[in-house]
Order: sequence, then C-alpha cells, then structure tokens
Amino acid sequence: MPKYLTIGYGDEIGYDRTAPALRDAAHAHDQQLRDRGAIMGIAGSPVQVRNHDGVKVEISKGSFLTAALPLAGFALIEAESLEEAIDIVSKAPCAVAQGVVEVWPLEQAQ
Repeated sequence: MPKYLTIGYGDEIGYDRTAPALRDAAHAHDQQLRDRGAIMGIAGSPVQVRNHDGVKVEISKGSFLTAALPLAGFALIEAESLEEAIDIVSKAPCAVAQGVVEVWPLEQAQ
C-alpha cells in the first residue's frame, strides 16, 4: 500500500480556540491511525547536518525550513490513494485546529 509522510503545522493559539469536542475527536482519530500502524511523533528540536564533498560533518542547531506556523509533528500513514490520504489527514488535530497538514507521497527509492 502506498505510504505518505504528513507534516502538521499549528500553534497553541489556534488549538486553544478550537472547540474541545472537535479537538478530542481529532486526537481520537489520530489514535485510531496509530492503532492501524501509523507512525506519529511530535516534532522536537532539529539539527542540520552537512557533509559537503564528504570531507567534514557540520552540525547546526535549528531548522533549515521556515513556515508561517510552527512545526507540530509528523506521521507516516498508508492509504490507497492521495485522495484517501487527504481525507485521513483532514481529520487530524493540526487540520481542524486552525493549522495545516502537508501530505507528501513517498516514492520508492531506487
């Protein structure tokens, strides 16, 4: 079955202004996905790793990408199609609590 990496963005302000019942339903939905095998995690503090020309590893604290909302977490889900993946994440906490979720189809590496 195809796999999709999802990236959720959201902040506490948007989360807090979302109805508690809707947030609870979104968290229950996430639990159902975990029960079906989805891998989910909350984003911690990132580091950047460089090894240009394979001669020296350099590490910098902080993210490389920037976004309008803070990065909240990731999930690896399975879905029959992109449309099904979109339907799945449309019920996620970040999607319903004033945030956004990106869906990245994962292609098989050669």
